[in-house]
Amino acid sequence: MAVDAQKNNNKAGKPAKKEPQPLIIAKTPAEEQRLKLEKLMRNPDKPAPIPDRPKEWNPRAPPEFVRDVMGSSAGAGSGEFHVYRHLRRREYQRQDFLDKMSEVQNKNEAYLEKLEKNKQAAEERTAKRRKKREKLKQKKLAAKKAKQDAKNKNDEGDGDEKTSDSSEEEDEEEREAEDDAEVPSFIMRKK
Repeated sequence: MAVDAQKNNNKAGKPAKKEPQPLIIAKTPAEEQRLKLEKLMRNPDKPAPIPDRPKEWNPRAPPEFVRDVMGSSAGAGSGEFHVYRHLRRREYQRQDFLDKMSEVQNKNEAYLEKLEKNKQAAEERTAKRRKKREKLKQKKLAAKKAKQDAKNKNDEGDGDEKTSDSSEEEDEEEREAEDDAEVPSFIMRKK
């Protein structure tokens, strides 16, 4: 008999009833968020509802053909004022929307123009600095070349023995200077 009662409760094709869960009322926003997370995590396979982005409000377009033309003639019924008031409110709303949209568009254009102006000014500054660096580089190369020419002229005027000895000494000094330049200043070698 107990088996028959169980069969009656679980009729063919119907799943067993879920256990009723106690009603929990969130008292704080943190608790409300915790409850929502728990509900989501009960069944992780179920996709979470992500609402779409709200659409931007647009006013209703003005009618192409106006059937009820409001005139200043006498004899308008008492309900006509309310119709007129609603039409007027809708038109003012549409005009405000168009004004705001044009203002946003003007701000965007001004911003893009300012960005372009800043970019151009930055390019001009870098070009000026680049020119200055190149000028300094050319001066250094010219000074180095003049020094080499003066050295070569002095070497030609002196005797052959002195030039070979002095050039060897200079080469050795240059090598030592290069070695010192490669080593950081706090690890200088003792001579």
